[in-house]
Amino acid sequence: MPRQQQPATRPVRRRSYDQFCAAARALDSVGDRWTLLIVRELLAGPRRYTDLHADLPGVSTDVLASRLRDMEQSGLATRRRLPPPAAASVYELTARGHALMPVLAALAEWGAPALAERRPTDAVRAHWFALPLLRALDGLTHVGTVEVHLDEGEFHVRAGGEEDGAAVYGDGPAARADARIALDVEVCLELARGGLTLAEAVAGGRVEVSGDGPLAAELRRE
Repeated sequence: MPRQQQPATRPVRRRSYDQFCAAARALDSVGDRWTLLIVRELLAGPRRYTDLHADLPGVSTDVLASRLRDMEQSGLATRRRLPPPAAASVYELTARGHALMPVLAALAEWGAPALAERRPTDAVRAHWFALPLLRALDGLTHVGTVEVHLDEGEFHVRAGGEEDGAAVYGDGPAARADARIALDVEVCLELARGGLTLAEAVAGGRVEVSGDGPLAAELRRE
């Protein structure tokens, strides 16, 4: 008796606006809740699933797994296995996913005025201030890593330009910092809103700069 053929499995079609419009096509890929925030986390470089879940408070495990699968299918992220002794899987952005960095930076700039008051239910991570601070660091002529100290924690950013596809910031202290700055969240928000320049904040003593290299000297306007 001939074997009965099984029907071919068809890929599940994601929801689409079905509009021949670049903005609609973009939202087909990144318009779902949490997707752009996952991109925000992956801009810091490869992350394990558990790290992503820890830094995305409020997302369920099912939704996070679903969004990551969608991002892989859309070519925004890939998953790979780290070699021993780590032996863990990490997610990282593709070049197309990394190209969303200016989109997120623009959204952060647009949304900065809404951060006038922190609500009691608001979670916070220090590295969430990296994108607003990167805007304030634009225009530096020296390339290097700036370690940032806030009351909420530490993170580091790559200042003075970066190649596409590379991490633009990272959580925690830098392995090697070319300059270190200390400031509070209020100053960081003023920088994000454009009401204060980094040079003004340094000159006014609201940002402390330490380090001996050319990047630190440029931040001090020496």
